[in-house]
Amino acid sequence: MPEIQEHDLINLYSDTQTLPTDRMREAMHFAQVGDDTYRTDPTVQRLERLAADKVGMEAALFCPSGHMANLIATMVHCRHGDEIIVEATAHMYYYESGSMSAVAGVIPRLVEGRHGIYDVGDVRPLLRPRDIHYPRTRMLCVENSHNRGGGTVFPLATIHGLRQLAIEEGLRFHLDGARLFNAAFALEVEPSTIVAYFDSAMFCLSKGLSAPIGSMLVGPGSFIDRALHCRKLLGGGMRQLGVLAAAGIVALEEMVDRLPIDHEHAKLLAAGLAEIPGCAVDLDTVQTNMVLLDVRGLGVDASEFAERLRESEIIVCPRPPWRVRFVTHRHITKDNIFTVLDAVRSLSDTLLAKSGGHARPGMQKGNA
Repeated sequence: MPEIQEHDLINLYSDTQTLPTDRMREAMHFAQVGDDTYRTDPTVQRLERLAADKVGMEAALFCPSGHMANLIATMVHCRHGDEIIVEATAHMYYYESGSMSAVAGVIPRLVEGRHGIYDVGDVRPLLRPRDIHYPRTRMLCVENSHNRGGGTVFPLATIHGLRQLAIEEGLRFHLDGARLFNAAFALEVEPSTIVAYFDSAMFCLSKGLSAPIGSMLVGPGSFIDRALHCRKLLGGGMRQLGVLAAAGIVALEEMVDRLPIDHEHAKLLAAGLAEIPGCAVDLDTVQTNMVLLDVRGLGVDASEFAERLRESEIIVCPRPPWRVRFVTHRHITKDNIFTVLDAVRSLSDTLLAKSGGHARPGMQKGNA
């Protein structure tokens, strides 16, 4: 059976757009299943062992989403009224519906990163002294790679410093590693090297790994025991879950090693965009499979640019007011990249012709 594709569309909106492979569909069809609420699904058990071994942790728990996995980690590590330190544009704060406060009952303390990356010097001023008037800081979070930073990656030395600070201050250290394997390839290390610094971690099986659904929460066995209760509390008790877990096994066994291709395509795209008049890209931030394009120099906002590009059957993600995100993944080929560059170049010519043929001042090629 051929893989199902969206015909005639180049979809760079997100790597969440990836479809399951033929091998995943086959594995799902033939998966052994049981009742995972009672922990009797053999395929789930195999996936959880594989995931834990893959990143060097003792145990793992299959979750429906990365959002739920992050929320569970917060609930295990913290009590109501506690405070967690998280980057100001991190997914946990920016895109998870306020669940850390509404459900887990914790207060976010925001640290301002640079393209999402922060270090010990940024965190120390935020640490509160022990005082009955203040919430108790319990948890420090890192997102690696960083979504709104444009796929940027925390250097290992920075993670090491943050880990030492967490130990000194008695903080739990959690990794939102939705794109952990992308970060590992960018750093040229094994995923376990990154995860070893953390008390708990989450990574997605969907996105670049192409599974249809699911994320893994990993940590010590005692942590996962408590996490299992929290998953049930959130309505995450699932029955014949092996149908989905089977795709996750294929994702971890077959889809990780191809991720560098997506990185190569992102760099090719970024370099090409930076040469188009009116387009601005900070090439230093193109470290994994994302490219952030600043379109101010074209005289349009992000939403209008995305709408105009959609007319060329290219889908991108507007980040108003001025930025547009392109995300490469396994359905995007090198030929697709050249097609996108041609379309953006044509759109640039059209938009700049309307403004007298000149990009807005102050926007230099390759800089955002």
